[in-house]
Amino acid sequence: MDAQQIENLIQAGMPDAKVTVSGGEGKFEATVISNAFEGLMPVKRHQLVYATVREQIADGSLHALTIRPLTPEESEKTG
Repeated sequence: MDAQQIENLIQAGMPDAKVTVSGGEGKFEATVISNAFEGLMPVKRHQLVYATVREQIADGSLHALTIRPLTPEESEKTG
């Protein structure tokens, strides 16, 4: 898998999100900005994103994904 494929999977599962994925060789980092994260604890935010790539993790095509889930407001604060 490449970063664009992962980005597409997350985007398909979370259509309202702004998604950026970087990395390679099975290790990727995703920044996902979505209103869906509002009021959710970090573990719940991660679960929302992992649900979009669960199949790829299970079949081994995606080995490691670090997720940075932010609301739009949090994204503005962190720049």
